Amino acid sequence: MEFRDILRTRRKALGLTLEEIAQATGVTRATVQRWESGGIRNVRYDKLSKLAKILEVTPAYLMGAAEEKDSSQEVEEYLDELKNRSEMRMLFSVSRDASKEDIMRAVAIIEALKKAEGDP
Repeated sequence: MEFRDILRTRRKALGLTLEEIAQATGVTRATVQRWESGGIRNVRYDKLSKLAKILEVTPAYLMGAAEEKDSSQEVEEYLDELKNRSEMRMLFSVSRDASKEDIMRAVAIIEALKKAEGDP
């Protein structure tokens, strides 16, 4: 699939309008229409990055250079990390008997730490 097809398909699958995409990427509605029609083929990386984020895909996938992972691939990769990374095993082991509230607090702490370090 080409960029324009992927853009249109993902936008519609997520129930987003041309205007919502335009606002999220900082372009006009007409620009988004031209992306989808193939009238504009070269998309600046900063716009591509914003598009990928709102469409919940990678920039590489959006450009047709990579396959989108299905959920079973993601689960398999996560299980592989649990097997091969000791810190992931420890985190899983510690959280095994935690309540939902405990897990949500831990997630909030981890997100705050990542944000403090400057991660997006």
